[in-house]
Order: sequence, then C-alpha cells, then structure tokens
Amino acid sequence: MTLQWAAVATFLYAEIGLILIFCLPFIPPQRWQKIFSFNIWNKIATFWNKAFLAIIVLLIVLFLDTVREVRKYSSTSAIETISPSRPGAHEHTQMKLFRSQRNLYISGFSLFLWLVLRRLVTLITQLAKELSTKGILKTQAENTNAAAKKFIKENEKLKRLLKNYTNEEDYILEAENEKLVEDQEKLKTELKKTSDALSKAQNDLMTMKMQSERLSKEYDRLLKEHSELQDRSWKGNKKSL
Repeated sequence: MTLQWAAVATFLYAEIGLILIFCLPFIPPQRWQKIFSFNIWNKIATFWNKAFLAIIVLLIVLFLDTVREVRKYSSTSAIETISPSRPGAHEHTQMKLFRSQRNLYISGFSLFLWLVLRRLVTLITQLAKELSTKGILKTQAENTNAAAKKFIKENEKLKRLLKNYTNEEDYILEAENEKLVEDQEKLKTELKKTSDALSKAQNDLMTMKMQSERLSKEYDRLLKEHSELQDRSWKGNKKSL
C-alpha cells in the first residue's frame, strides 16, 4: 500500500473511531455540545468548512481514480484471459485489480463516512439544543405548575377566610339585629308606659279641671248667698233702728 492510500486508510479508521465514540450511549449530547463550544472550535470554524469541502473534493477525486483503475484492470484481465501469451500477466493484473478494488472501497467508505460524520455532529448539536430547550421548558412548566398550585392554595385559603369572615359578620349582624329588636321592644314598652302615664295625667287633668270648675261654681254660689245674707242682715238692722 502506497503512502497515499495508507493515509486514506488511516483517515477511514479515524472516521470509524470517531463515529463509534459519538455513538457511545453513556456520553450525553450536552457533553458533546460543551466540547463543540470550546473556543478552539470557534477559532478554526472559518477554516473547518474549507477543509471539509477540500477533503470531500480529494476523496471524490480518489474515488473516481479508483473507479477508472478498476474498470481498466477489469478489461485488461479479460484480455489477458483471452490471450495467454504472457503467463504472469494474469496474476499481475489480478493483483492490480485487487488493489484498485481495495482502494475503491477505502475511498468510497471514507467519503461516505466523512459525510455521515458531518451529519452526525450536526444532529448531536441539534439534539443537545433540543434537550436543553426541553429542560428549560420542563423547568418552566414545573415552576408554572408550582405557582399555579400555590395560587390555588392561596385562593382556597382566601375563600376559607372570606367564608369565616362572612360567617362572623353574619353572626355580628344577627347579634346586632337581635339587640336592636330587644331595644325596639324596650322602647315600645317604655313608649306604652309613657302613653299610659300621659293618658292618666290627661285624665287627672280633666278631673282636676272639672273639680276646679265645680269648686268655682260652688264658690260663686256661696259668695252670692253670702252677699244676700249680708243684704238681709243689713236691712233687718235698719228696720230695728
């Protein structure tokens, strides 16, 4: 194997190793995202795309060259098989064909795994972002749920307090109403007593008024009789003189 194809084979083995490492189940995508977010990757990001395209172009060229060689040695093998004038040509051609096919597989798988590796890194990054977003949304949902439960408990507590306050207020209003009813009954009783006393006083006043009128009439009558008696007494004294 020449140095060129040894480098391509090493590159293929490195791709296989990286893909296997990326597929390890105990390394979460968030860890890979942290690794991908190192400053060194940001510095080489501008060269990474160019290097990626350059490696793709190089692998495509190598793949097309191996396809050409496979077709070349396949046709030569057929020719050598038909004309056996050179005894060792067939084995040599088969060896060249084997190497060309080997190089074809190496370059083809290297190109395929290079594209797979790029896609795998992209998917791991997207998955890590989705998991981070999911974690944030889950935390927000849990916080919202906790806040909603807290608000529900506070609402129930306020309802109980309001209910107790309403019951206490109703009790106070009922007590005040009963007190007002009792005061009203007392006032009615006192008013009735006052009315009775007033009626009695009015009756006593009428009685005293009537008695006063009778006494006045009696006094006038007695005064008149007294005057008549005086007149008679004076006339009798005058006649006796």
